[in-house]
Amino acid sequence: MKDYAVNLLTRLVKIYSPTGNTDEISNLMINEMQSMGFRSWKDTVGNAIGVFGTDNPTILLCGHMDTVQGEIPFRLEGNKLFGRGAVDAKSALAAMIVASSILLKEGYPGKIIVIGVIDEEGKGKGILNIIKTRFPVDYAIFGEPSGVDQITIAYKGSLHLKMICETLSGHSAAPWLFENAIEHSFKVWNLLQNIHFNEEKPNSKFYSITSCLTGIQGGDSSSKVPSKCELTINFRIPPPISSIMLLKEIEKIVKEYTKTLKDVTIDLKIDDACEPFETDKHSILVNALNWGIRKVRRKSATLLRKTGTGDMNLFGRSLSIPIVTYGAGDAKLDHTQYEYVNIDEYVDSIQVYCESLRKLSEFHKRLKDKK
Repeated sequence: MKDYAVNLLTRLVKIYSPTGNTDEISNLMINEMQSMGFRSWKDTVGNAIGVFGTDNPTILLCGHMDTVQGEIPFRLEGNKLFGRGAVDAKSALAAMIVASSILLKEGYPGKIIVIGVIDEEGKGKGILNIIKTRFPVDYAIFGEPSGVDQITIAYKGSLHLKMICETLSGHSAAPWLFENAIEHSFKVWNLLQNIHFNEEKPNSKFYSITSCLTGIQGGDSSSKVPSKCELTINFRIPPPISSIMLLKEIEKIVKEYTKTLKDVTIDLKIDDACEPFETDKHSILVNALNWGIRKVRRKSATLLRKTGTGDMNLFGRSLSIPIVTYGAGDAKLDHTQYEYVNIDEYVDSIQVYCESLRKLSEFHKRLKDKK
């Protein structure tokens, strides 16, 4: 199994597949799954889908085929496999395919759907189409680098917005006569940084709102008082706060700030919003995956709550089912030029998937029998 698993991952990583350029890797996935006995096809947006089995439970294993821009030459150094996507997130995708093929040969008593989605590093076009398709599933695991001994059970949400401040222009030799758009922008930014809700836990990086100024444009001449400034801001949102709650508070602050300033206008434009998601840590899916990690790695799993976002956010908000994220690799290597995965941990993650899905089938049957 190890030789084939490393061979498959090697082929996936060697294909450079930045967002918007995933045809080659999706074709490889479809052909590979067909050769294993899956029913496989490409959907209308380019997602690669493979299915086997007809009984309960139905389990979705979903990873993403696209990567960020920036090719990294493939190489093997000892026990490390380097290349763009080795961690984020082709190792998890390959592990899902290999584990599913093993379970298929065993005659797994359930239905498994393996999907490689497009555009995870973009606007989520792939997962949004899967949500629209409404696959009936009982459980879902998303493939991202949690670390082979860890399970991600929660992600923060995000709100990306632009704040555009405009004023009347004037000569910089008499700045007291005019409103400075850059200065007003920063005054409002300072106010926005102090937004908090009673639902937060101030001492927790996960359960509190964080904000980051990610871009600024303003001013056009050294002899003019700046009349326009645009700030790009990213807020990270914990459950149970929503992006709508946060946006209303932002709008309230901006309205209050500008109500006495007749020559200052501030407009807000939302670039993107994603709601936070946290699954039940006591669900049978979490218990099954924890069981698999103990069986393979001889230790209990660590449950993670991450301050980033993932496709689990979008899918989790659309379905009331147990969902987690799992995969080998160190997430600190995501999007870096040093991206690699430890081969032994990758192979162990395949065994974890197998053991966990076997146990999940048992748990699911017991749950149905009780009903």
